[in-house]
Amino acid sequence: MTTATAVPLTRDELEGDEALETLRDTGRRKLVLDSIDRFRAADAFSHSRALAFQLTLTLLPALIAVVGLAAALEVESFTRAVRGAVDILAPGAAGDLLTAALQQGSRGAREESGELALSAGFVAALFAGMGAMSQVERGANRLYGVERDRPFVRKYLVATGLALTAGVLALSSIVVLVAGSAVSDALGAGEGFDAVWSIARWPLGLVFVLASVSLLFEYAPKRKQPEPSWLAFGAVVAAGLWIGFMGLLALYIDATANFGATYGPLAGTIGVLLWSFLSSVALFGGLAVAAQLEAVRAGVTATRVDRDENLSP
Repeated sequence: MTTATAVPLTRDELEGDEALETLRDTGRRKLVLDSIDRFRAADAFSHSRALAFQLTLTLLPALIAVVGLAAALEVESFTRAVRGAVDILAPGAAGDLLTAALQQGSRGAREESGELALSAGFVAALFAGMGAMSQVERGANRLYGVERDRPFVRKYLVATGLALTAGVLALSSIVVLVAGSAVSDALGAGEGFDAVWSIARWPLGLVFVLASVSLLFEYAPKRKQPEPSWLAFGAVVAAGLWIGFMGLLALYIDATANFGATYGPLAGTIGVLLWSFLSSVALFGGLAVAAQLEAVRAGVTATRVDRDENLSP
């Protein structure tokens, strides 16, 4: 059985200038084709499906808990902002499912058992987020040809840190970049604020994206990674793929008038799973490019080998 070729550790040698030089020498077409082959050799589609499931399990309890907390604190502007963001971010049936989750969170916060429900929601979201980040590590390791993950305790400590940092930053970037108008409308701070926010949200969202992806690319794989300027090439690919996939998903659901009729009550779940799966493919696609670029720099031309070779000391 084959797997992705192990990428040698060359951390001290690699920065952005070297990445650009390697890209020019290799050629964009060859790098793309080799990255796709590495993606397939690492069985990254299977890792994407597993991550999509974990992201779905994370998203719903997190929405319920966060909106419930806002309702308990009577921060209606925040609740309106999240609901507006859901309307923009989640097309069609997926948005219906998320809106139902928001309403459940608001109702739970007003009940006597609201505090317990909110606590349970945050705990469930955290554990699901840990599972998602551990799946990111597993997929990233296979793309780099690392066949053994971190020891159990360390693995989930790293996953917890990534869930609380990269995960929160990723969600924040999506809300700011894609649903920034909903945030502005919910706050209702006036035309002056709207004008400033319409410009400021783009660099702010970009900072969130770069910070989130940098954390995942740097700390998810069980290896010493190159400088962030080197990893930026893969991060740009991941961001570009995600934007393209989200556009195609929105077009698909809008163009398919019978999407809800086809899946019935499961339409919302299917929509969220599609969104999560495509987001996962984009992330692992960017990691595949980063791994292949580093492999080429180290003189490794093959993209796949027998699994036993990566397991040997």
